[in-house]
Amino acid sequence: MPHTSPPDLATFQQSLTADAPPPGLEPHLLALWHDGRGDWAKAHMQVDDGHTQPACHVHAYLHRKEGDRSNARYWYARAGVASFEGTLDAEYASLLRLYLR
Repeated sequence: MPHTSPPDLATFQQSLTADAPPPGLEPHLLALWHDGRGDWAKAHMQVDDGHTQPACHVHAYLHRKEGDRSNARYWYARAGVASFEGTLDAEYASLLRLYLR
């Protein structure tokens, strides 16, 4: 499926109540969509094999959320970003702001 422009933040957040994600989301955004619906396993599947910077970044967040700090540090390094030191909710919001531009 071809990727389309990502939705804006409000549209993305509204879509979390739908049965399916907005069409054409890239894997890192699809992961954030599943995570926003409380499905860590589906979220992780979207970025598990990802090699893009955004996929690595979201992958790091998911391992931090899982409680696996060592694995999270590895993925933050792969993404080329510093480990997030705030709350998980703050990191999720930060990722949405960053990737839903």
